[in-house]
Amino acid sequence: MLFLLWGIPSNLNDVLIKQFMKSFAMNRFQAGLIQSAFYLGYFLLALPAALIMRKFGYKTGLVIGLLLFGTGALLFWPAAVVQRYGFFLFALFVIAGGLSFLETGANPFISVLGDPRTSEQRLNLAQAFNPLGCIAGVVVGTIFIFSGVELNPAQVAELKTAGTYQAYLQHETLRVVTPYLALGCIVFLFAVVLMSTKFPKIAEESGPAGDAPHGSFRELLKYPHFVQGVLAQFFYIGAQVGTWSYFITYVQDYTHLPEKTAGSFLTGTLVVFTIGRFLATYLMKFIAPSKLMGIYSIVNVILVAIGVLLPGWIGLWAVFLTSFFMSLMFPTIFALGLKGLGPNTKIGGSLIVMGVIGGAVFTPIMGRIFEATHSMATAMIVPLLCYLFITYYAFVGSKARVPEPTAVMANHRLVS
Repeated sequence: MLFLLWGIPSNLNDVLIKQFMKSFAMNRFQAGLIQSAFYLGYFLLALPAALIMRKFGYKTGLVIGLLLFGTGALLFWPAAVVQRYGFFLFALFVIAGGLSFLETGANPFISVLGDPRTSEQRLNLAQAFNPLGCIAGVVVGTIFIFSGVELNPAQVAELKTAGTYQAYLQHETLRVVTPYLALGCIVFLFAVVLMSTKFPKIAEESGPAGDAPHGSFRELLKYPHFVQGVLAQFFYIGAQVGTWSYFITYVQDYTHLPEKTAGSFLTGTLVVFTIGRFLATYLMKFIAPSKLMGIYSIVNVILVAIGVLLPGWIGLWAVFLTSFFMSLMFPTIFALGLKGLGPNTKIGGSLIVMGVIGGAVFTPIMGRIFEATHSMATAMIVPLLCYLFITYYAFVGSKARVPEPTAVMANHRLVS
């Protein structure tokens, strides 16, 4: 349920970008700041989340995450009333802070909750429910946020002359409120459910308080596969968020379809993403996770190149299919990066979550490229470069090289 819930706002952002370009009459770079505010919240709250969970456990961190998530969703109502874009960005920042707690806790929790040899499979299975939330977010946004009213410049001028243009913008802005209020209520309800749920004991959390080592940042620097895993996550999230954020506009630019139909294409690519994640979980029984990710990365380099060079229906379907092959990347990078970290797992998990700042960095860069070239296809060069690094990580950088344990860690293992 947690994995499903945090997928909803992540992809509602893709709808918000298109909607706010309309309701606040802004360009693609300005609308791309939605992702900047969102992933900045992820980045800044991941480390505090890890420190809180290191002291109080996974359950406490997850409950705090849900409370922040719900609060941010409810803030959409006053933001719409005052008609301030900055207020919406703040609400998204609060939501993302909550999701940062959830990801920092849930991903390593699933990773350590069983045999380390199958952690990639386990995390891919849990993460497979995340795109179901993504699909729900896009469907809800397409149906309840998009009005289907798209004005051309002549119609805008007519409304301005009649003095009704501001009323139109306010009506479009208010359409975002109801879905977020409903989401906030659901999240608060689930927080109550989670508070009453008994969590299983995790080895790193068992024993007397202060008995087990908690790890350190200095120790993490000794794990090259982890350090490069943070970078791989940075590039992956940049590719994923950048692709999905501008997918609707890519579709409309090169096929001239209406926004609701373009939104349906985004829903479709998320369905493909979901299928890809479940299939990857199965294929990992026969193919090493890092090798499978490397193959998928190469395919995505080719598909994005087609999207860049052949914009139109061919490029659309190529970009559409990248979701299938990116589907295994987040959980696989996460699990590969955490391999062999032991008591450093929680802090390590928080730093990998901080890698999602790539979504805040690359999305506005793509917006800037579009503003300079007037070509969404050219902007797709950014995710292409990201997949090249992920290919390197899959085949080379992910090879775990665990250092000799420190005296504290060695003594802990003897005591255990």
